[in-house]
Amino acid sequence: MPVTLQNREKSGHLYVGSPLRVAGRTLSPTAVFDTYWRFAAARQQVYESRLAGKPQPWTDDAILMQHRFTNCFRAADRVSQTLIADVIYSGPVAWEEIFFRTMLFKVFNKQSTWSLLSAVLGEISWETYDYRRYDDVLSKAFAKNDRLYSAAYIVPPPALGADRKHRNHLRLLEMMMNSGAPERILTAPSMRQAYDVLLGYPAIGPFLAYQYLIDLNYADEMPFAESDFVVPGPGARDGIRKCFGPAADGIEADIIRYMADTQADHFERLGLSFGGLKGRPLQLIDCQNLFCEVDKYARVAHPDVQGLSGRSRIKQTYRRDPEPLTAWFPPKWGLNL
Repeated sequence: MPVTLQNREKSGHLYVGSPLRVAGRTLSPTAVFDTYWRFAAARQQVYESRLAGKPQPWTDDAILMQHRFTNCFRAADRVSQTLIADVIYSGPVAWEEIFFRTMLFKVFNKQSTWSLLSAVLGEISWETYDYRRYDDVLSKAFAKNDRLYSAAYIVPPPALGADRKHRNHLRLLEMMMNSGAPERILTAPSMRQAYDVLLGYPAIGPFLAYQYLIDLNYADEMPFAESDFVVPGPGARDGIRKCFGPAADGIEADIIRYMADTQADHFERLGLSFGGLKGRPLQLIDCQNLFCEVDKYARVAHPDVQGLSGRSRIKQTYRRDPEPLTAWFPPKWGLNL
């Protein structure tokens, strides 16, 4: 049966008014807190239904039907699937080559840009990299008004002397490769210290550094667990504020960890079926992303609950992608059986 998200304020199941202790603080959850878990269960069932080839409708929740939301699990999204299968695990297997391909893909974060570079240049490789050739391909696409960058999140241009954003990003990649970034990240004693390496490069702020590190960590060579470390992004902070109010300010990372650690309890409390990603539970990065999506969902479902941004509508409407879903994950996770 399709999943419905319902605001069951009279059901006795809501956590509203039941204080939580996180990082030494007492938090009073709003109605959005239980919506977080219901949204996760409903969105995951939509994903599983689509993956199984079931016909629509996959849900009878009007908000999920009308608007676009990312998957519960970051690695299941289409861009991540392309990155994992076609970028990280396709091509030369030396770590510096994997690092170069991953970062080249991620600064644009757009499948069509990667496809263009691959089609014109052949195998993408640091060993054969030539700035002029890469710039020529991207500049010609730019001149035709082709969109080089994804709109998923803002990727600011590093100020490295070039007159175009993509040229500065090529220079940034060169800087990273020539300064030993691949080896420094791979041999970092902790995920936090690997994050600090990325944070030290121009125009890579806390949000991007964490996102890039999660992407690099899909590779077999990277030793970190997704449960090691989290950096809340702006959207997640908005969602956390809607779930817990101002008392959550400053402890957002602790709250995300609380959500990951207690997920089974809350799904059970609400009578929700949630089997995870082939049995893999939500990780810190997934709980972080879910706060972003619930922030958007709550703009319609809970318009009276205020976040930080003050946004009141969901911009992206749902449009079905005719391309079939893929489900291939980092082999070290043991899910591709």
